[in-house]
Amino acid sequence: MTDHQTVSTEAVVKGPDISVVVPCYNESANVVPLVKALEQALAGRRWEVIFVDDNSPDHTSQRVRDLARNDARVRGICRIGRRGLSSAVIEGALSSSAQVVAVMDGDLQHDESRLGALIDAVLNNTCDVAVGSRHVEGGNNAGLANAWRHVLSDGGIWLAQRVLPVKLTDPMSGFFALRQETFAAIAPRLSGTGFKILLDLLLSAPKPLRVQEVPCGFRPRVAGESKLDALVMLQFGALLLDKFAKGWVPLRFVAFCMVGLAGVGTNLVVMQCARLVGAHFSVAQAIGTVAAMILNFFLDNNFTYRDRRLRGWACMRGLVLFMLVCSVGALADVGIARMIYGQNHMLNEASLAGAILAVVWNYAMSSTVVWRS
Repeated sequence: MTDHQTVSTEAVVKGPDISVVVPCYNESANVVPLVKALEQALAGRRWEVIFVDDNSPDHTSQRVRDLARNDARVRGICRIGRRGLSSAVIEGALSSSAQVVAVMDGDLQHDESRLGALIDAVLNNTCDVAVGSRHVEGGNNAGLANAWRHVLSDGGIWLAQRVLPVKLTDPMSGFFALRQETFAAIAPRLSGTGFKILLDLLLSAPKPLRVQEVPCGFRPRVAGESKLDALVMLQFGALLLDKFAKGWVPLRFVAFCMVGLAGVGTNLVVMQCARLVGAHFSVAQAIGTVAAMILNFFLDNNFTYRDRRLRGWACMRGLVLFMLVCSVGALADVGIARMIYGQNHMLNEASLAGAILAVVWNYAMSSTVVWRS
C-alpha cells in the first residue's frame, strides 16, 4: 500500500458525541435561532442537530439545507408522504451514530440551556433517560398558551401517571435525552404513532428504565403554531390503549373503532331529530346513516389517518369512496346477521357478528383504498 493510500487516524475527523433530534413542521422561522441557541448551550461539545421535517409547506427543509451547506453540524431529513412527531423522532434518532440522542421541539419553547444537564445525567450513568420536567422544583409551564392547553396537558399527565411503570412528574415532556443504543434497542417495539414519543419509549421498554428529571422552563412560542389540540390528546389515548393491548390490536384500528362509536351516536341523534320533524323511519334512518358516514370520514381524516390526511379534491374523492366502502360494509352487516340468525335464532350473537365483519371490512378498505399509504 502506497503512502497516499494510507489514511492517517489523526486526519480523521471524529463524529459528534451528541445528536439533537428536532421533529418539525412549519418551523422555518425557528431554524436559524435554534441552531444559534444550540451553539451556546453545547459550546465545548461535539454535537450535531438533525431536523426531521415532514415536507413543510413553509420550506423548513430548504432553510435547513441553506444552513447545512456552511455548517456540518446541521443535518436535515425531509420526509415525503409521512407525518407525525413520534415517527420523525424515530427516524432521526436511528440516523445518529452519536453516544447520546437528545430530543426537543423546533418551536424554541424548550430551554436549550438545560441540554447540558440532561446529557451529563445520561453520560454519568445516573439514569437511562433524563427528562426535562416542567413540574419539579425549578421548572415552569408558562409557555402553554391558554387555560384549554393547560387542561389538555394536565389531563394527559394524570392519565399517563396511572399506567407508567416509573414515577415521573412530566410524562408529556418532549424534551429528553438517552443513549443512542438504548433508543435503538427499544425502537422495534415503538408504535411510532402520535406525538408523545417519551411515553411510547417508557411503555415499550422491556424492563423499566431509570429516569431522572431535570427542571426546565417551557417558554412562550415565538413563531409557528402549537400542535397540541384535542385530536392530539385522542391519539394519546389511543396510544395507551395500544400499549394495554400489547400490540396485538393495531393502534390505527383502535382509533378507527373510537371514531366509529362517535358515528353510532350521531346516527341515533340525527335519526331521532328527523323523526321529530315527521320523516318516515326509513328516511330518518337513511339521513342518520349519511350524517354518521360524513362525520366518521372527517374524524378519520383528521385523527385516525392524520399522517395520510386528504386535502382539496382528494378529500372530496376520499369522502365518496369512504361512503361507498361503508355502504358495502352495512350491506354485509345485515346479510351476515340475517344468515346467522336464520341458523340459530340468536339475535345478539348475529348482530355482533355482522357488526364485527362490517368494522373489519370498513377498516381494511379505508386503509388500502381511501387513505392509501
